[in-house]
Amino acid sequence: MTSILRRNFDCYEVSLNAPAMHKFAKQWRLAFATINCSRAITTCPKKAKKLSPRKSPSYASISIHDLVLSTSSDHPSYFDIDQSQLTKLVKDKELGHLQEFGGVQKVASTLETDFSAGINGDPDDVSCRQNAFGINSYKKPPAKSFFHFVVEAFKDLTIMILLVCAGLSLGFGIKEDGVKEGWYDGGSIFVAVFLVIAVSAGSNYRQNRQFEKLSQVSGNILIDVIRKGRRQQVSIFEIVVGDVVCLKIGDQVPADGLFLDGHSLQSDHVEVNHKENPFLFSGTKVADGYGQMLVTSVGMNTTWGEMMSLISRDNGEQTPLQARLNKLTSSIGKVGLAVAFLVLVVLLIRYFTGNTQDEYGNREFIAGQTTGDDIINSVVSIIAAAVTIVVVAIPEGLPLAVTLTLAYSMKRMMADQAMVRKLSACETMGSATTICTDKTGTLTMNQMKVTKFWVSQDSVAENTYSSVSRFVLDLIHDGVALNTTGSVYRSSLGSEYEFSGSPTEKAILSWAVSQLSMDMEEKKKSCEVIQVEAFNSQKKRSGVLIRKSSDDTFHVHWKGAAEMLLAKCSSFYDESGIVKDLDTHERMRFEQIIQGMAASSLRCIAFAHKQVSEEAIKEREDGKKIQEDGLTLLGLVGIKDPCRPGVKSAVQACQDAGVNIKMITGDNIFTAKAIATECGILRPEDDASSGAIVEGAEFRNYSPEERLWRVEKIRVMARSSPLDKLLMVQCLKQKGHVVAVTGDGTNDAPALKEADIGLSMGIQGTEVAKESSDIVILDDNFASVATVLRWGRCVYNNIQKFIQFQLTVNVAALVINFVAAVSSGDVPLTAVQLLWVNLIMDTLGALALATERPTRELMEKPPVGRTEPLITNVMWRNIVAQATYQMAILLTLQFKGESIFGVDEAVKQTLIFNAFVLCQVFNEFNARKLEKRNVFEGIHKNKLFLGIIFVTMVLQVVMVEFLKRFADTERLSWGQWGACVGIAAMSWPIGWVIKCIP
Repeated sequence: MTSILRRNFDCYEVSLNAPAMHKFAKQWRLAFATINCSRAITTCPKKAKKLSPRKSPSYASISIHDLVLSTSSDHPSYFDIDQSQLTKLVKDKELGHLQEFGGVQKVASTLETDFSAGINGDPDDVSCRQNAFGINSYKKPPAKSFFHFVVEAFKDLTIMILLVCAGLSLGFGIKEDGVKEGWYDGGSIFVAVFLVIAVSAGSNYRQNRQFEKLSQVSGNILIDVIRKGRRQQVSIFEIVVGDVVCLKIGDQVPADGLFLDGHSLQSDHVEVNHKENPFLFSGTKVADGYGQMLVTSVGMNTTWGEMMSLISRDNGEQTPLQARLNKLTSSIGKVGLAVAFLVLVVLLIRYFTGNTQDEYGNREFIAGQTTGDDIINSVVSIIAAAVTIVVVAIPEGLPLAVTLTLAYSMKRMMADQAMVRKLSACETMGSATTICTDKTGTLTMNQMKVTKFWVSQDSVAENTYSSVSRFVLDLIHDGVALNTTGSVYRSSLGSEYEFSGSPTEKAILSWAVSQLSMDMEEKKKSCEVIQVEAFNSQKKRSGVLIRKSSDDTFHVHWKGAAEMLLAKCSSFYDESGIVKDLDTHERMRFEQIIQGMAASSLRCIAFAHKQVSEEAIKEREDGKKIQEDGLTLLGLVGIKDPCRPGVKSAVQACQDAGVNIKMITGDNIFTAKAIATECGILRPEDDASSGAIVEGAEFRNYSPEERLWRVEKIRVMARSSPLDKLLMVQCLKQKGHVVAVTGDGTNDAPALKEADIGLSMGIQGTEVAKESSDIVILDDNFASVATVLRWGRCVYNNIQKFIQFQLTVNVAALVINFVAAVSSGDVPLTAVQLLWVNLIMDTLGALALATERPTRELMEKPPVGRTEPLITNVMWRNIVAQATYQMAILLTLQFKGESIFGVDEAVKQTLIFNAFVLCQVFNEFNARKLEKRNVFEGIHKNKLFLGIIFVTMVLQVVMVEFLKRFADTERLSWGQWGACVGIAAMSWPIGWVIKCIP
């Protein structure tokens, strides 16, 4: 009663304003103290002794001293312990300190936790625990603002050069034409540069926000807890102090806590037990065994939380492709600087040797006659022309294009069930030559069901289990109920059973309950578990030693891979319960049964038993009490895990794309062959003699040279260990392959890290696997792996399209301005116009080409090798052809435009600018297809591309017709617009003809 009163008061007090409730709270505390003192006096025994909390699953007694202490905390608590005490208990790792407090049992009762039933877990209980001890989340570093990315953009070398150019143009413009006119000349460049900065910063800001959203999705992990006596899954963020958490191999410990119960539990390979080390720490990984823990600290109060507070993660990683692009940008920039310097030198020589003329035909420089002001003005104009060359030469849109492409692709891949954790994986996946995949859950549905049951050498059909000896069935009940990491829950009589555990465990438990009428709770009550050997990937079996309460006898039960357990058996039970010797002939018949099930794609699990004496257990010198020799075979079950729909077509698509698929599984060689053939990885005629199928132990025992020689032929590796998977990845990389690997277990982490692209499973994958991977496959489906491959190629292809498009712009503009500057001393495209071209072409062009979806053709080409050049011969062919056409037509306009169109110099310059921009717009269509002649294929599906083309055209009309002062343009007639469109449209037939050239 006291505890309930106090709980209600504390929760009520937390929700109210403390100053306003001071008087009211004081009266409540006085009343509570009176009740508590009265209770203490009436329940006090005759002989005075120290009061201690009653051990109760629902209530905790509280002393007046503790009540007074709790009033000083930030969050009033009705528990007899505060957070600092709990933190110290685990953090110090002092067993003596824990024992002085009263042990784990005292901590649990103080936190009102029942070992078997857990906490109450209702919303009020969870809320009060969160108020008292905090929530299970960590303080994240503050999100980067838009201004941060603006500052970062200013640090870019390209932007710095542009700003220097803008400053020089502004200064020279003011010097030559005065403040007003100078601002229009130089200030316009500043405006254009700041627009480029704003767009770049905005794109990076959006990409950063995208990463934050993805991390939130990946962080919402579900974990098993026990509340109200029921095992249930909750989000890792909903775990509270006092929770009983169930841990298994591969789990990440979600909070700090104390070991309650379990077997062979190892956290980061350190054994956890009651006697020596009951301490568990947040962030560590369960390397072996299973168990339950009592949560004592969550969130920032854990050791992991303290470490997280000192770490500031930065996702600003640079991908290999971005590094190559930056190198390309730098190289082009250097070429631009060299050309600009050459232009500067040539123009200065021409000026000072008297080879230049003013607008009236007079020599600009005459030694001894030209004034100093005229010389300065002429030199300023020459430098401005050189600066314009630099502006046009630097392709500042390339890094922006990568950012837009990757950000868009990551978002689309998320919708296609793939979450990218590392940016570089987007590009690298497009180059993958080999994919090593797991079987269970990736190629198959991981929805297992027992479809075959054998006792002795007879298959027992459903609903005919009564023909099997009751004695044998009881032993199978014991082996299923007690040798498992799963559980069975039923809320009430008549309701459906709920099964938890691995898919294999759930299938066996479901079969035993529904078909064999097993009562798991009854079995647990009638037997005591002495020792457990948890399942591991080497032995592929698990064992348990139990003592039956009814007759005080000891029994060993084993469960695991059938052929491995059969090797440990010396006898078997027949249907009547009679023990028979397992001679060579009988063993061969059992092996045939196992192979037959495996050939039908069934996973074969065996149950074995042995009764042992207490003396035999004590006499064992190896310290292991669970005997594993001389067992008696109880029976076999065949578990069906059907292939996922669409897997065969996905495998075929990868193979058509030149990517080798290798299946690596722990199943036996017959099951592995059956599944691989069903999925299309193997042909029916492939077998071990052809080198396509190998067992892990055989592959492991090859010499390094033989492994390298055989590895490319292998398509299926059966009975493999995580070490075998790692060896295969290493061998393939030595052979020059770009390797992608799927994995879901803790032991897969080394292979995932070693591979070029690690693909972890979002549903069955452990936290260790996810942390070691580059991409998380959210639906565990191989078809999604094929989708990731297609997107990887699409990313690479889209970036190549933009590079071709961008370099065409830069080469044409650079040559046009260079030739015009050297020949006439003037440049046809001003700095503002070129920045406008870069802004529209880079930003909108990148967005248009980055949003192209993957096409079927991408999966019909061989993979891109590690050393494949970024700019291919096909791209150079297209760049040279389009740039040559643009240079020819625009230089013709530069030198003959006035006479051809009958216009003045200003209109001619506008015609050149307008024709140049429209050429890029029309060439954007050509860039959609690097090799295909039909550039309009599928264009109706890309609404964004068409929208961007429309927006670009509208902006260009505004630039020419309405921003005359800003862009230094003149209005054009309908005929002149038609001529510009006609010139630009010629790029389509030219592109078609050029693509006919091999």
